[in-house]
Parts: sequence; C-alpha cells; structure tokens
Amino acid sequence: MNVSRTWLEAFLRRPLESRELVERLAMLGAPVDAVEPIHGELAPIRVALVEEVRQHPNADRLRVCTVNDGTETRRSVVCGAPNVEAGKKYPFAPIGTTMPGGLTIEKRKLRGELSEGMLCSARELGLGQEADGLWTLDTGAAPGTPLLEAYPLADERLVVDVTPNRPDLLGHKGIARELAFSYGVPFRLPQIPGSLAPDVPTARRVQAEGAVAGVRVAVEDAEGCARFHAAVIRGVAVGPSPDWMKRRLEAAGVRSINNVVDCTNYVMLELNQPMHAYDLATLRGPAVVARRARAGERLVTLDGQERELREDMTVIADAERAIGVAGVMGGRDTEVGEGTTDVLLECAWFDPSSIRRTRRALDLSSDASYRFERGVDLWNAMEPVRRCIELVLSTAGGTLAETPVDVWPRPANPPRIFLRLPRVAQVLGVELPQHTVEKYLVAIGCTVVAKPEDQRIAVDVPGWRPDLVREIDLIEEVARLHGYDAFPSELRRFRVGRLPDAPIESASDRVRRGLVAEGLFEAVTLPTAVPDAESVLLLNPLSAEEGALRRRLLPGLVRQVERNWAAQVRDVRLFEIGTVFAQGGAEGRPAEARRVAGVLTGGREPAHWTGATPDVDAWDLKGLFEAAVALANPGAAVQVEGTAWIARNSDGREVGRASPLDADSPPWAAPVFGFELEIDPAPRPAVPVRPLPTTPSSDRDLALVVPEGVRVGEVETVIRRAAGGTLEALRVLDEYRGAGIAAGARSVLVRLVFRAADRTLETAEVDKSEGRVLAALERELGIRRREAATTGD
Repeated sequence: MNVSRTWLEAFLRRPLESRELVERLAMLGAPVDAVEPIHGELAPIRVALVEEVRQHPNADRLRVCTVNDGTETRRSVVCGAPNVEAGKKYPFAPIGTTMPGGLTIEKRKLRGELSEGMLCSARELGLGQEADGLWTLDTGAAPGTPLLEAYPLADERLVVDVTPNRPDLLGHKGIARELAFSYGVPFRLPQIPGSLAPDVPTARRVQAEGAVAGVRVAVEDAEGCARFHAAVIRGVAVGPSPDWMKRRLEAAGVRSINNVVDCTNYVMLELNQPMHAYDLATLRGPAVVARRARAGERLVTLDGQERELREDMTVIADAERAIGVAGVMGGRDTEVGEGTTDVLLECAWFDPSSIRRTRRALDLSSDASYRFERGVDLWNAMEPVRRCIELVLSTAGGTLAETPVDVWPRPANPPRIFLRLPRVAQVLGVELPQHTVEKYLVAIGCTVVAKPEDQRIAVDVPGWRPDLVREIDLIEEVARLHGYDAFPSELRRFRVGRLPDAPIESASDRVRRGLVAEGLFEAVTLPTAVPDAESVLLLNPLSAEEGALRRRLLPGLVRQVERNWAAQVRDVRLFEIGTVFAQGGAEGRPAEARRVAGVLTGGREPAHWTGATPDVDAWDLKGLFEAAVALANPGAAVQVEGTAWIARNSDGREVGRASPLDADSPPWAAPVFGFELEIDPAPRPAVPVRPLPTTPSSDRDLALVVPEGVRVGEVETVIRRAAGGTLEALRVLDEYRGAGIAAGARSVLVRLVFRAADRTLETAEVDKSEGRVLAALERELGIRRREAATTGD
C-alpha cells in the first residue's frame, strides 16, 4: 500500500516526521518497507519575478528576460516560451540546479546572449504534461522564496506492508485511524480544497430492486453482490483534475485520468472502497444490474482486452449486456470520457471468494480486485458514496439528480462478540482496567456496551475489520494497542488453557534444555530419507532421492555436518529431537516414535593461543551419551558392545546406540561421533528444592570401629534414624585398618552436620543427638567409638 505522508497530515491536522511515523506504524503491526521522497529534487527551484522582456536580437523565437530571483543581482535569462510576460512570476532554476530529467543548469550563451538560469514549465519540473509554456505562478510569495514553500509539492511515499487480514489499512483513513490512537489526537476526513461540501442525502434503501433518476438498479446475484449503491450526477464537465488531487493520486502511485475517474480512485485510496463511474448515456435501458454472467457472454474491459465470461462470475450489466466484471474491472464501452455529461456512480460489496475466483480465471488483477478480495465495509457504504459525490460536484460540477439508492437484498447487523475481562488477563498475563480495554476497542471503531455484573463487554465489530470474529481476536487487538513493549518481560507461571502438556512434549523439552546446556545446537531437518525395503514410502515425495519417511535421525544430522564442512566449519555439535517412522503401525498407518540424536566433531574446546586443543574422541561421546540417557531414558543402562555403547531398558531392549559415524569428510576434518536414543515419555519425579541455610551448623566427627561384616550403608541408616530432624548431612571422611584396630574390624571416620532451620543449635542439643547416635550404633550394630574401643570401656 502506497501512503502519502501529506495525505495523512491532512487527516490528523498535524505535521508528521517520517522516521517517527515509520516507528509507530511498525509497533502497530504495519511495517513500512520503504520511504520514497516525492519532488524533493525541486528544493533548489525558486519563485522568480520577470521584470523585463525583450526580443532576442539574433533569434525570432527567443526572448531575453530580466529576472528577479530574490538576490541583489538581476539575472539575464534567455527563454523560448511564448507566454512569458513582464510582471509575472515563474519557477526559476538557478545555475547548478539538477533538473528532474537529469539536466544540470549552467551559465551559457544562446545566440550571443548570456543566460544565467532557466525559467521552467510544469513538465520540466515533473509536475505535468503541459510543455507549451512556462508555469505561471499565482502566488503572493516574494521572489527568491523556495517553490516548495510557496506550493506544498514535497511529499513522501510510504510503502506499507499490509497483511491480508487488515484490509482497513489499504486506505489512508485506516492508517490515519491507527496513527490517531498512537499520537493521541483526533482524525477526520480532509476538507475538499476550494469548495464547500454539498449536502448529500442518505440513500433510499430497497430490497432487491429500485431506481434512481430513471435508471433501474437491481441485484439478481445476492451471493456475489450483497449490497449495491447507485447515484446519478447530471451536467458534469469532464476534464483535468485539480492539482491537489493529482498530487495525492501521484503520491499513492496512481495516474490521473480525468476528474470523474480520479474521484473514484481517490475514494478507493482514501476509504478503501473501490467505486466505478459509468457514462449514463451508454447504459442501455437505462439499467445497472448485478447478475451472473450468461453462457458465451463476452466483454471488452478497460484495458482493451476482450474476455470470455463464465456463468459463475458476477458481472455488472445494463438491460442488454455485461458492462463490467464485478469487483475487477469495468467495460470499455461505458467508460467516462471527454464527451460525458451524465454519470452513474456505483459503490458495491462483492463476495471476496467470488472475486478471487474471477480474477484468477480471467488472469486479470486490479487495485479494486485486490481490495475486494480482502474485504471492504458492508455496513458503512454510504460514507464513500457521499464522499465521491462531494468530490465529483466539487471538481467536475453538475447536479445530484436524485437521492441515491441502496439495494440491499439481505440486510444484516455487524457481528457482536462478548469479551471476558478475566480471559483478557489470563491470556495477556496482566490485568488491564475495564476502561482501558474499552478505550482500545473504541479506538479501532468498535461499539462497546459494558456488562459489569458478569465482567464482560459486548463488542460490535466495525465492518472495516472483517478479521475480528472471535474473542481472542479482540484480545490480540488489546495487546497490540497496549504495546507489546509495555508488557513485563519476566517469565511468569501461567497457562492460557487448562490442558497439560503431553508427557512426550515435557520429556522432549527436558532433553532439549539438557543438551543445550551440554553445548549442542538444535537442528531441524526434513523428515524424509532415501527409501529402502523397510521404509514408509511417500505417495507424493518432494524429490526422487527422498521418497520415504525417515527411519533414523542420524543420517540427516550427518548431512548437516557435511554442509558445515563445505562452509569450512570444522567444529560442529548438533542435536535433533524428532519423529521417526516404521512400517506396521495400527490400521495400516506408520508407527511413530520420538527420538533424540546428536553428532559432534572437531575440537574438544575452542581454539586458544596457548596451544592446539585435542579433537573429541570416543570418550567424549560416551560422556555425552550417558548424559543424554539420563535425560531421555533414565531407566536404561549403558553397556559396551564392540566399538559402540548400547543403552538397554529394564527389559533388555535396545533403546539407544552411540558410535563413530561415516561421513564424506575433507582431509582436514576430525572424526564424527553420534548417538540416537528413544525418548521415554514417562513422568519424572520433581527435583526437590529447598532454600539456602540462614543459621550456623554444628559439626561432629566420629571415629567408629566397624566390624568387617557391617556395610557403611547400614551405618548411615542407623545414624539418620537416631540423630533426629536436626541432622543435615552425613559424610564418610576416611577408613583405616592397621595398628590400634582389632583384627576383623576397621575404623571409619564420619562427619555429622547438625543444623536447625529456625534457630541456632545449643551445644547440649548436639551432644544429646550425638549420644543417641552412639547408643543406637552400639545396640544395633555393635559399633563403638574408636577411643572407647581401644581403652576397653
């Protein structure tokens, strides 16, 4: 969508700076792809007063002019224009100016007379096609005033990237509506320069057929054309459009044709409502009817091409023939030209899917079809009708013959959506006041009715927003207008829905986080592979080489390693979590399994100036594989089989394998190692978390004489049971056999750490706990303290 900055300024009644404009539109979801200056090259052109004109002594068709360009020195300019007169003002290009056509103005002699600049025509300035004479300036600006100050010609064209779901942004009013909210200012339609807006009555509504100024208006295809407005203006004078309209159309990339046709294009660009004007004298009947095309019907469109119409296409016809392809392009036989005096204006709503089919079938695209395919406003059609009538009367004259007619076979109301405020808070993660939510919705044109008793808002959606059909659409609009950067960035514990994640997804996320922590990068490859006897074949493969679903993940990762080698990348660490397929699933479908695979090659550590780092080897693979098994299949045990490590579950079934891999490697590459492993979706117990201690601990070291038949695990069990809740940790520090220790026994040194979370322990409490421990050890296991055992107590 080409948008004129000055046109937007006319909507908002304030100047706009392009850089800020681009930033605001991007935050509103309408990014600007480019900003193209218009007529910025005219900055050096000045308003000049011709004070004297005399005949060139050596050329009959040339004149020598004395020009006042605002400086103290008068300029001598040789001019060949027949309309140059003393006492009038013209655009003046000083020496050194580069004209829009690329010509640089220089001081030179023409037939012996010095010329110090150039007086310009509108065509030479790129402002029109008239080249017969100079552009006479009707301005009170003093000589030397920049032309762009005397005439508001400079503009900027913003190329806005409009998504298919936002047809309202295909008109300047839609863009202005968004900016008005962003700037916090009102907006309204720009005034029509040089005239007072006439009073246009509201259209008369009829159901399927009506008449306006003697013209029958009917809708016979209500599926393809839901609503049809028509108005007749008599006595128009078709000619060039005024300069202000030409400039706005040009800024939006539309060529000026004549004042009547330009008015319809102007409304399309301003209000996103394509319209069409017919020469009333060419309408047979006279009538305009929206109907289906007839078998074998043909039409010559405005581009001069004869087109064969299909019976499923909606057309605009008069009493005898088709005169336009509805919503796409009008017919050549009824176009408005220089001899037109009476016009019929059409404003309709056409079914988007029907327009899309017709456009594709005819291979004919237009600005109108582009908008109708995305949806125009069904409920506010009178606004563009009124605007177009005002423009035609102001620029082409004439008289509105009669009240316009509104043919609406199946009247309907705008959709109503109920928005729940708790749902808004649940989805967005923040609670917004009701008045704030209402303000956002009103800003986009919604009508809201609060229902505080059940925390809901009844929202009537405007016709220019066909994308708003569900509650979640309104919530997205609230988020967009609130500003995505205004939401808190911290992670919070909340879920939009109540359905928990599937166990396999939770397990996959856990494996993904663990492998990323190990330094691997995640890859996503296509789930296809070279077919073999055990593969699941594809009916419509992407290529002959990969005509089956993959049975393993590792071949795809090896190809990624080879692509990295091709880019001179030696150190590669990748993993992928994906689905593999096998024959023999339920009901003839492939059996699916979720697996994780990883590959590594190259240096064990990043290169460093202190010396070369060794390459990864099989032991690095073993460590990574064991870490992956602990994450993906913790019930499996890792065993060595030949040159590979195998992971087997409790039933002895192989669930993973790690080994060196074959690859098409260059001479400088390191060996490649990899693993592939099934992911067990069984839930894992939550990791216990406790706060860090805030009170001091009390440590006691006990040297215990333990009989040979007693295991340390038994000792630990007795100690923990006897010590009570204040025992925080138990550590074995040392084991001793030798002098001072009886045969068949050993000395084990253990450290007991006591701590209370809510207070500092007293020495007496620790002594009491220690005594209970020693008594229990001696009573249950025959273990005594080393000091007591050696003294014979």
